[in-house]
Amino acid sequence: MPFANFKFPAGVVDAARKEEIIHRTTAMFVEYFGEQARPYSMVLVEEVADGGWGRADETLTLAKMGLA
Repeated sequence: MPFANFKFPAGVVDAARKEEIIHRTTAMFVEYFGEQARPYSMVLVEEVADGGWGRADETLTLAKMGLA
């Protein structure tokens, strides 16, 4: 089963954008694996609390990323 998991800071991605991510990711799976992959494709879009993730040993926040 093709599976993708996207994580975004909470409040950054609205419902329409989440739906677009799901549709486009599914289309990519179908392009790569064929139409038979569509019913088994899983796309998870998660929102992570501000400050609940990091990169390169630094906690990231919306303010640090200039998105606050």
